[in-house]
Amino acid sequence: MGTYIGTSSSEQQEMLKRCGLKKISDLYADIPESVRLTESLDVPPGLSELEVHRTLQQIAGKNVLYHSLFRGAGAYNHYIPAIVKQVTSKEEFVTAYTPYQAEISQGILQSIFEYQTMICALTGLDVANASVYDGATAAAESIFMCLARGKTTVLVAETINPEVLSVIKTYCFGRSVRLQMVPGNDGAVDLNQLKVMMRDDTACFLFQQPNFFGIIEDGAAIAEIVHGGGAKLIVDCDPISLGILPAPSEYGADIAVGEGQPLGLPLSFGGPYLGFMSAKQELLRKLPGRIVGETVDTEGRRGFVLTLQAREQHIRREKALSNICSNEALCALTAAVYLSAVGTDGLKTVALQSMSKAAYLQKQLADCGFVPVYTKPYFNEFVTSSPTDVQRLMDDLSKKGILGGLPLAGNQILWCCTEMNSKTDIDELISVLRDEVQR
Repeated sequence: MGTYIGTSSSEQQEMLKRCGLKKISDLYADIPESVRLTESLDVPPGLSELEVHRTLQQIAGKNVLYHSLFRGAGAYNHYIPAIVKQVTSKEEFVTAYTPYQAEISQGILQSIFEYQTMICALTGLDVANASVYDGATAAAESIFMCLARGKTTVLVAETINPEVLSVIKTYCFGRSVRLQMVPGNDGAVDLNQLKVMMRDDTACFLFQQPNFFGIIEDGAAIAEIVHGGGAKLIVDCDPISLGILPAPSEYGADIAVGEGQPLGLPLSFGGPYLGFMSAKQELLRKLPGRIVGETVDTEGRRGFVLTLQAREQHIRREKALSNICSNEALCALTAAVYLSAVGTDGLKTVALQSMSKAAYLQKQLADCGFVPVYTKPYFNEFVTSSPTDVQRLMDDLSKKGILGGLPLAGNQILWCCTEMNSKTDIDELISVLRDEVQR
């Protein structure tokens, strides 16, 4: 931290004198000699700032960096306005935790409150928590919000991200929750199968929007089936897509969750990321983690507090609905600053740019022999077959500084575009692919 100033030798001696001691080792007088470290640590000598910078540059040089990315599958390369880093780098905000001393942490609490408000506006639902670890955790936690007496079976769409599904399965195994997978049909939820699988003990159905294959699911039709069966509906949504797609609340979602990484967080080799959760008012007391509320003090001034803390595991422990304690405060602040910076129109522009460039990419790929696997509407990701070996193709693209789509089973590829993919980038990709196919 920039405000940290080390103590000098004279200051250390003064502190020891105040304690009635003569040397640093006197502080450890109660520790037996047999467990004390007597030899020097195997630590290299100190370096100057310039030398440290050069060393780190050499280490960073081992990373493989791509100038063009066409892969998403849960983590997306979006433009981050400079103001986002500028604000979130301020020392008073650099923490991963919600402060316990709310009365002296109003700035951090307000930033979390604003984040919650924005998530509610984005999803159209009533309440949001102060974030959880990541999108997969949010999806798994949301399932337990729906369990009740006589409602113990959980349905999950097969068309969700496999990594999210893996976390859900782990959670359900640990709590002995019955989990059933609803199969897909032509890349989307099979509505007929969903109807058949709905039973009296079904607690909820979770699907992804857009799904793992990029397809836009029929949310309204799904909601009608799920609610008709007396179950709750959970939507795992891409926050950027909500710039142009209907909010989950518009087709009746009870809970909306998702990965907040696209909202101003860099890819960062996989984290830290951000899980967002919002729900209808009736589920307020079942939301895991923390909620920051707005209030006024004794003089009528606006203030912020942690609310509904009785459900936290640090109070209720074994009776708690969740073991989530920390929230990703810095990541949540980043999302709030990003949304503030781009605004409603900016978010819509990012979504439209991503969608339109994906459409252009799909057309160009089809001309090269990469035929679309599905014909349903999609957002910014889609699946194609490959006329040549996928892994060899990806290796060749990598050599040219291009990260291709995600290889899938059956010699298929999941492609992705965001606003960061220029027409020049797409045309370069197509040129390389044409050469590879004709080899």
